[in-house]
Amino acid sequence: MLLDRIRKQMDDRGTLEVLRRGVEMIGLRKPIALAQFKPALAMNPDILALYHANRLRVVRQVRYSQANENSIDLVLFLNGLPVATAELKTDFTQGIQDAVDQYRFDRHPTPKGQRPEPLLAFPGGALVHFAVSDSEVMMTTRLNGPATRFLPFNKGDDGGKGNPVNPNGHRTAYLWDEVWQRDSLLEILGRYMVATRDSKSQVSGLIFPRYHQLDSTRKLQAAVLKEGAGGKYLIQHSAGSGKTNSIAWSAHFLADLHDAQHQKVFDTVLVVSDRTVIDTQLQEAIFSFERTTGVVATINTEAGAKSGQLAEALAGGKKIVVCTIQTFPYALAAVQELAASKGKRFAVIADEAHSSQTGEAASKLKLVLSAEEVADVADGGEVSAEDLLAANMSARAGVNGITYLAFTATPKAKTLELFGRRPDPSQPASSTNLPEAFHVYSMRQAIEEGFILDVLKNYTPYSLAFRLAGEGKEIDEKEVERNEAVKALMRWVRLHPYNISQKVQVVVEHYRAMVQPLLAGRAKAMVVVGSRLEAVRWQLAIEKYIKSKGYALGTLVAFSGEVNDPESGPEPFSETTKTLNPGLKGRDIRETFSQPDYHILLVANKFQTGFDQPLLCGMYVDRRLAGIQAVQTLSRLNRSYQSGDVVKDTTYVLDFVNSSEDILKAFRTYYQTATLEDVTDPNIVFDLRAKLDASGHYDDYEVDRVVRIDLDPKGTHGDLVAAISPVADRLLKAYRAAQDRLKLARDGGDDKAAKDAQDTLNALLLFRNDMGAFLRLYSFLSQIFDYGNTAIEARSIFYRRLIPLLEFGRERTALDVSKIVLTHHKLKSQGERPLSLGAAAEALKPLTATGTGTLQEKEKALLAEILAKLNDLFQGEVTDDDQLIYVNNVIKGKLMESETLVQQATHNSKQQFSNSPTLTQAILDAVIDAFEAHSTMSKQALDSATVRDGLKDVLLGPGQLYEALRTKGGVRDGTSR
Repeated sequence: MLLDRIRKQMDDRGTLEVLRRGVEMIGLRKPIALAQFKPALAMNPDILALYHANRLRVVRQVRYSQANENSIDLVLFLNGLPVATAELKTDFTQGIQDAVDQYRFDRHPTPKGQRPEPLLAFPGGALVHFAVSDSEVMMTTRLNGPATRFLPFNKGDDGGKGNPVNPNGHRTAYLWDEVWQRDSLLEILGRYMVATRDSKSQVSGLIFPRYHQLDSTRKLQAAVLKEGAGGKYLIQHSAGSGKTNSIAWSAHFLADLHDAQHQKVFDTVLVVSDRTVIDTQLQEAIFSFERTTGVVATINTEAGAKSGQLAEALAGGKKIVVCTIQTFPYALAAVQELAASKGKRFAVIADEAHSSQTGEAASKLKLVLSAEEVADVADGGEVSAEDLLAANMSARAGVNGITYLAFTATPKAKTLELFGRRPDPSQPASSTNLPEAFHVYSMRQAIEEGFILDVLKNYTPYSLAFRLAGEGKEIDEKEVERNEAVKALMRWVRLHPYNISQKVQVVVEHYRAMVQPLLAGRAKAMVVVGSRLEAVRWQLAIEKYIKSKGYALGTLVAFSGEVNDPESGPEPFSETTKTLNPGLKGRDIRETFSQPDYHILLVANKFQTGFDQPLLCGMYVDRRLAGIQAVQTLSRLNRSYQSGDVVKDTTYVLDFVNSSEDILKAFRTYYQTATLEDVTDPNIVFDLRAKLDASGHYDDYEVDRVVRIDLDPKGTHGDLVAAISPVADRLLKAYRAAQDRLKLARDGGDDKAAKDAQDTLNALLLFRNDMGAFLRLYSFLSQIFDYGNTAIEARSIFYRRLIPLLEFGRERTALDVSKIVLTHHKLKSQGERPLSLGAAAEALKPLTATGTGTLQEKEKALLAEILAKLNDLFQGEVTDDDQLIYVNNVIKGKLMESETLVQQATHNSKQQFSNSPTLTQAILDAVIDAFEAHSTMSKQALDSATVRDGLKDVLLGPGQLYEALRTKGGVRDGTSR
């Protein structure tokens, strides 16, 4: 009777639930316990006695079926209930795949025409099944015949798959020596394994930790117990490592961690992540472990309610508080205040999630981000939790109470310096004692084990050749800053309708031919562009092209905020603008893009990081990428996908901007373990302070006065203004006076006086830039080194107050591009290049001596000269056959002579005009007339109606033939005569 009841409960509720909760029977006041797991607070002697009374047995050659004589090599039992099976193979005769196949083909849990096999069936059979050879281990938690999917359960070998050589025997000895060890296996069954449930609350799957998850979380607990609260830990786990589960386990274990005196190590664990599943998984996992609700609190409301919500969660004894990246600064400030004022201890876990930032959070980020990263944020870009953590860690070096744990696949140099661990903790960080990650699961191992794809296997760079000219118009003989002019001209080329239209054609046709057929026609693609303005132009162009071809393709565009683009429309554009995303209808873009009606997603500084869409198989890159951004962006493609027989095994990258060498260099840094080249010299803070003091723009009295008021709780805003204003006023007046002297000197032709005035302006600008550099360096380095110097801290306060008041900068002369025309354009594939990652990686470089240089006068040149240099740089293999002038001048010029076409354009819509037989014949006549001067292109056009249709598209699009004919016919502002 008892055995029947247990068997039925295992079949209904699952083996894991029965082991943890026991079995209820009529006449008993409480369930019959079938196992006792060790509690977090192991003080109760009765519970510990029951824990030690658990019986774990290993039985060989278990005959499990009444229908055949099959036997399984090993079965592990806990108190008589099967928890694991194993098939063993020796590499001398068979391999790991033979063990896997034995499970898939000879160990079916529900043989056809027979009753389910109790040992193998789900969820009432053994909880995990291992395939084991001398060198490898694989495992699954659910057998399903030939469709069974086994996962690697290996330690990794020198950054790759497999296991290292074991001088004492089998490479796989860790399985029985470590994982199956009595306390280890009981902990996995009691605290790690999680049952997933479907919408009807039925057990649909079991999660068993992968080896690196087990290893990292156990080592983390051991390190915290040994070192106490206040440490920093960097977990470098690749995409595909299961970071969501790793974070959930880490949060749960740290929240329950007790020291040798049975005291809780942490009052609360704070998890920062924008992963929507983190909160749900934490709640479900903890409920599965403890049957306790309300342990996890989520802080997600706007600023007005954050403080109250946080205070309630922290004071209410919540074990774990989960917050989004937007709410993180508020949560961390509350944690820091409680740690400082009440001696509470916290663990802060930062996920690698990314989000856009505004307001106070964005201003703090400027202290830790590069100029390029700050510019990206200003254009709606996203930042990582590790950047926010660095920006908000106001606690100085040596302050205990808060333990920081950062999860990332792609750590920056400053992340390694801030969170990395020194091999010799007794010695300071140096070139021979470089900080390194606490635990690593590499990109290489994830790729080799099949958890993610190698996105560089099908990488195709494109080259762009073009020429610019003034088209006979006079270009101002005015000197402009060379770098600014080149940037402006390149931006003009990137936004040119013809340039975009050519790339749109490549993207759409490549997607239809190569990407869309993948995954049984469900494959999607992403287009990465350089700015929000480009995103608007691209979306309008790609929709126009798709419509003109009659393709059934759905597109979406994603960017933050609003974009003003008068050339595209009178009103500002946003994601919700109907002309851009008509199918959005109030839905989230991620959710909408997951629908089968949408195929291509255009992004600008959004979704390049932290965006998981397993159906993404193609990426088209039209923005400059380097370093970590290149890796994070292209890695959107690497997510694995399998549905039945449909398996994702192919990705494509077409890159219009970057070189394959630069992309490969970026990926190699993170392919195995990211390392530092050297560490930042802490003395550069002293050097920069000495340089700023020597400038003579302030004295110690002025610094002390500002600092004293800033730190005084009773100090008023008026007092602060009175203290800082004299310094700011002096500097602003000096800058304006130098500007006046420069203008007078230039007007009077006095080169020496002009140079002296310019030198003064440069020195003042350099002074302000150096103050900003000091703040960035000190904000970062003070978290690593204890400077113990109040003068350094005082200057950080003084500079932080002074910089916002110095509203001066370099005067920029807007470049007039209205007289520039694109005369030649050629976009050429350089061929598919599989990029091999297996070579030496470049180490991450530390911060260097910032602010020790001088502000150089920008190089100036005539615009005509810059145009010539730019044409030389980008001419490539461009020929006369690539000339836009053939279309815009020769063909268009001949068509403009036709009065019939003028009349038709004047009195018809553009669509009607496009379908005019007269226009088609006129284009053919113009091609014939141009044959002598432009034989190659004319011959192609004469031989192909498709080429002539393409000419018509260009003439009616970028060539603006229709508009020009209407203007010639006297039509203005879109109305007829």
